[in-house]
Amino acid sequence: MDNNKNETAEASEASETLSLASNQAVILEEQLITLVMESNQLMRALGAVRCLGLSSWCIGAGVIRNLVWDHLHSFEVQTPAADIDVVFFDGTDLSEKSERILENKLSLMEPGFKWELVNQASVHRWLTLESRIAVPPFLSLTEGVASWPEIATCVGVKLTDAGKVEIIAPHGLSDLFEMIVRWNPKCISYSAFAARVLQKKFTERWPRVKIFIAEN
Repeated sequence: MDNNKNETAEASEASETLSLASNQAVILEEQLITLVMESNQLMRALGAVRCLGLSSWCIGAGVIRNLVWDHLHSFEVQTPAADIDVVFFDGTDLSEKSERILENKLSLMEPGFKWELVNQASVHRWLTLESRIAVPPFLSLTEGVASWPEIATCVGVKLTDAGKVEIIAPHGLSDLFEMIVRWNPKCISYSAFAARVLQKKFTERWPRVKIFIAEN
């Protein structure tokens, strides 16, 4: 009888934990959507990319990180992104030429932004060259986003034809909102991650950022 009670209590606790985690994920997603929609610059960028008619795409990485961390630090002046990272998935055309054509179209629509487009269906080719290890092709946009160097930046947003902001966050949004820089071992070595952290100087711009330097 006691064993049954213990098992029931454990099951109840596990269910409650899952429910809390799910609720937290929804709250963070709603917060991110609100921040995106309040950013005139990002909404302009999203509108421009939507005009390309790509079937699977998002804007992600640094511009999303900057948006959230600036907000959490109550900065009045937004940290400029080095570029607007647009990723898409098209397994039918892996050429760099098609990426440049799309970049040129965006530059004509929004010349004030520095655009960078990458087809996640072709990323495995240069990852293989960099690592000298065979990297299998990604099978979807989400799988590509999930491979980015820090867990916090594995986040993308897109704008639907109906004007709805959608989030792609394969690892969730906790690291982003908790301002944690954590190594993602999917496609980058720890030494490369450490060098990137030094180069980015995250804590100089955002003092509340926490760097997790221990290897997984």
